[in-house]
Amino acid sequence: MSVIPAVSREWHLVRRPQGWPVAEDFALREVPVTAPASGRILVRNLHMSVDPYMRGRMNDVKSYIPPFQLDRPMDGGAVGEVIASEAEGFAVGDHVLHGLGWREYADVDAAHATKVDGSLAPLSTYLGVLGMPGLTAYAGLFETASFKEGDAVFVSGAAGAVGSLVGQFARIKGASRVVGSAGSDEKIKLLTEKYGFDAAFNYKYGPVAEQLKAAAPEGIDVYFDNVGGDHLEAAIGALKVHGRATLCGAIAQYNDTEPAPGPRNLVAVIGKRLRLQGILVGDHYGIQDRFVSDVAGWLRSGELVYDETVVEGVENATEAFLGMLRGENTGKMIVSFTG
Repeated sequence: MSVIPAVSREWHLVRRPQGWPVAEDFALREVPVTAPASGRILVRNLHMSVDPYMRGRMNDVKSYIPPFQLDRPMDGGAVGEVIASEAEGFAVGDHVLHGLGWREYADVDAAHATKVDGSLAPLSTYLGVLGMPGLTAYAGLFETASFKEGDAVFVSGAAGAVGSLVGQFARIKGASRVVGSAGSDEKIKLLTEKYGFDAAFNYKYGPVAEQLKAAAPEGIDVYFDNVGGDHLEAAIGALKVHGRATLCGAIAQYNDTEPAPGPRNLVAVIGKRLRLQGILVGDHYGIQDRFVSDVAGWLRSGELVYDETVVEGVENATEAFLGMLRGENTGKMIVSFTG
């Protein structure tokens, strides 16, 4: 057993944000650390994830996942090292993936921890390309959108943790054209020069519908939506008959205080016989083995590349989260506690 520290720092939600979250909505607090009880493990977190869905959990509304509680630690994906174990199958020194991020040390029910191998891939990738964002991209494209070889694909939020993988998965599996949107010239360059998108545009430079038409003049078969709003409306206009859209996120609306107007062209869904379907990654853990096998193979072959934006220190976790909402990350936003 390693030495158990006296205290752990953890982030609490102390006020529900109104619109954009601000620093005063959160507090970094010290709490005592105790030895784990039977069936539990104590984990020193090394990396944690900040993700767009966490913004919704800061609102006190009924959803597919319970809201964060006030004056309690927030949670989310994390990977760390076991420093004490009272659970069969877990030893001190093991690395595990679990759901108690936003803190330095986590007392985890071993039934909710998964051992991961840092020799196969960097530990942080289990929060990104080999983790929840990767499975979201994989299931959303191949299961929800029923992608097939020859499809033309449009991805919004294409330089983010999910979008950057969707476009590459489509390219690897034979898309006829892959188009992405992002919010900076640096990200546009990354999409076309590193990730292999056929075309990309900066949505800040003009109406999305016009830029999408220029980038995909023959239309699209699949739309992967991470943004919502004007991107979804533009995609409905560009989708061909029997087109499919995976609705994964609506980051453009997460901090709105008033309901966003819906796409004005929903009637086109009828004539084109479009399929618009939401995705929750929790519905797709049954394909986890296939996902890991495929993606690990594409990483080994060099067909697939990924980026991470790393912020150091638990004390900077909320700023990393806010930066992710502002689009400051390229690829997966990770907070590392390895210092």
